[in-house]
Amino acid sequence: MAMSEFKFACPVCGQHITADIRAAGSQLACPTCFRKIVVPQAPGSADPKFILSAAEVNKPRPIPTETTATSITQPRRWNPFLLSGAGALILLGSAAVAFFVFRAKQSSAPNHAGKAIAKVQEVWPTPTNTLPWSLDLAEAKIPAQPASGRIHGRDFVYERATLQGGTLTLRHGRSGTIDLGLSIYFFSDEAEDLAGKVLTVTTNNTRSPRVVLRWKDGEKAATQTIKSPYALKLDFGPIDANRLNGQIYICVPDDDRSCIAGSFQAEIRKPSAPKPRASNTSTVN
Repeated sequence: MAMSEFKFACPVCGQHITADIRAAGSQLACPTCFRKIVVPQAPGSADPKFILSAAEVNKPRPIPTETTATSITQPRRWNPFLLSGAGALILLGSAAVAFFVFRAKQSSAPNHAGKAIAKVQEVWPTPTNTLPWSLDLAEAKIPAQPASGRIHGRDFVYERATLQGGTLTLRHGRSGTIDLGLSIYFFSDEAEDLAGKVLTVTTNNTRSPRVVLRWKDGEKAATQTIKSPYALKLDFGPIDANRLNGQIYICVPDDDRSCIAGSFQAEIRKPSAPKPRASNTSTVN
């Protein structure tokens, strides 16, 4: 086990999991019982006999304790001289079977640990605000923290925002296919037209910007278009160093009542080049 790794036990099934010390505080799914647990802080001792216990997500964290191998009740030792010849052979055979089973479990442990570490890297940040869903902008309150909430029934905290060709996108992750996020398609393609403006959309609007919720269904990208009615308030600041700061409150009437609110900083990107039109000219011989 590397110096930067430590072991801890699942509080539900007792599975031992190896994690990097930098993963402390993150959430992962136990590779055996699949319950969500929180990675504990690394132990102060480097002794590999110390095993920490994790805590389940959304449950009180137990007081950290360290259990050593010496605290486990030792099995009763049998005196081989009191056993008959046949009994001794049975005991030796059972010991051999137990030894090979133990070795098999030991050889499979690195695979479980590898899966557990991979899960840590997939854990998303957990929203810190308790945002109420409401289509009434009079009740809308934008918290002074990064935009977060829930999209398509999943916890969401924005990690990157872009403004390209009049489309504002808030998303989880900084590259690749959007795992979770939303896009708002404004009627203007220029960032300068949005800077310093306040945009509000209520359920009474006859024409509203198109909103698209984005998520992944397994490995396949999925979307849901929301046209109206929904509630939106966007307060844009000035453009600074090719970035546009803003605050957002948006709640949409999808089945999962998606809603996010908070601040963001959008990178202003150049619109994509238009695709060349096919030529309609023909040559007559």
